[in-house]
Amino acid sequence: MADQATSQENTRDLPGYKVDAVEAWIAEHIPALAPPFTWTRLEGGHSNLTYKLEDTQGQVAVIRRPPEGQLLPKAHDMSREWALISSLADTPVPVPAAYGFCESPDVTGAWFYVMGWVNGHPLYTAEDTDQWVPASEREKMAFSFIDVLADLHSVDPDAVGLGELGKKDSYVARQLKTWYRSWMASIDDAQHDDPRAHELQKFLLDNVPEQGPARVVHGDYGLHNVLIGPNHTVDAVVDWEISTLGDPLADLAYALIQFPHPQDAAFIQEGTATSVPGFPSRETLAARYAAKTGCNLDLLDYYVGFNRWKGAAIIHGVYARYMAGKKSTEGIDLERLFERMRHSMTLAEQACDRLKGRL
Repeated sequence: MADQATSQENTRDLPGYKVDAVEAWIAEHIPALAPPFTWTRLEGGHSNLTYKLEDTQGQVAVIRRPPEGQLLPKAHDMSREWALISSLADTPVPVPAAYGFCESPDVTGAWFYVMGWVNGHPLYTAEDTDQWVPASEREKMAFSFIDVLADLHSVDPDAVGLGELGKKDSYVARQLKTWYRSWMASIDDAQHDDPRAHELQKFLLDNVPEQGPARVVHGDYGLHNVLIGPNHTVDAVVDWEISTLGDPLADLAYALIQFPHPQDAAFIQEGTATSVPGFPSRETLAARYAAKTGCNLDLLDYYVGFNRWKGAAIIHGVYARYMAGKKSTEGIDLERLFERMRHSMTLAEQACDRLKGRL
C-alpha cells in the first residue's frame, strides 16, 4: 500500500488498537475477512496508525485509524477517506476496495476503516523510482498518473454522492486567505518574513480565475500518494484525508510541479521521485490532461504560482515550529528547510511574472 511495511507485530497489544475488539467487529461486519489476523505495521500516511492484516485464509487488507492523542478538528478524517474510496469505487478512478467503516469509538477509541490491499508502491525518492519503475516505463507511468487525475476531475461529485464533501465555490480564494493567515501567524516564531509573500498574496487574490464546475480535489496528489503496480501504472490512489471540492486546475498544477521543468533550479529536484531520467516534460503532461478533459490551460501559470506560494507558506509554518522549539530538530537540516521555503517563493514569483504578460 501507500505505507511501507516495516515490522511484524507479535503482540496483541498494539498502539491505538484493541485487537480483540477490532477483530470481533470485523468478523461481524466484513464477511470477506476471517480473523484472527497477522498485523504488520505500515509506515507513512500522515501518521495515521495503519496496519496490513492477513487473515487465516491468506486474504489481505489494510486498517487505518488516526494517531492517538488530541487532534485538530479536521485532522486525520477517517470518515472523509472512507467517503472517497467508497463513492469512487464504481468510477474509472482506481481506489482500494472499501470493506467497512466503524464510527463507534467504543471499539478501539477512534473511528477506523478497513480497505483492500493493493500490490503497489508509492514513490517518495529517486531510489524508489529506480527500484520500482525502469527508465523505459517511466513515460507510461507518468501518463497513467496524469490520466487518473483527469478521470478524477471528470467525475461529477453530485452523481456519486460527494456533493456535500465541501464548499463548491471560491476554492483558491479561500486557500489564499487560509495560508496567508498561517504565514502571518508564523512570522515571529520563524524569525523571518519575506515581502514577496505579501505581494504575491495580493496579486493572486486580485487575479483569481473564474472557477468552473467544482470537482473532487485530492489536495495532495503526488507519486507518494498513488500505488504503482507491477505494470508500472497507477493501481490505486490513497490518502484522501484532505480532499474536498474545488478548482481542479489547482490540483493539476500541484501534480505537475513534481515533474521536471527547465526553469526550475536543480535544488528542489534533488533526490525526488521524478529527478531521475525518463519522465516526460511538464508541458507534455499538461497537454495530455487538456486533451482528456477539454480544460483550457491558458492560466496554468496562475495555479503553479498559487501552489508554489502555498508550499512556501506551509514550509514557513513548519520552520516556525522548529524554531520555537515546538518540534524536535534532531536530524533536521534547518538551513536546507529555510532554503526550500525561499526557493518555493522564488518559483511562485517566476510563475506569476510569466502570467503577468498574459493578463
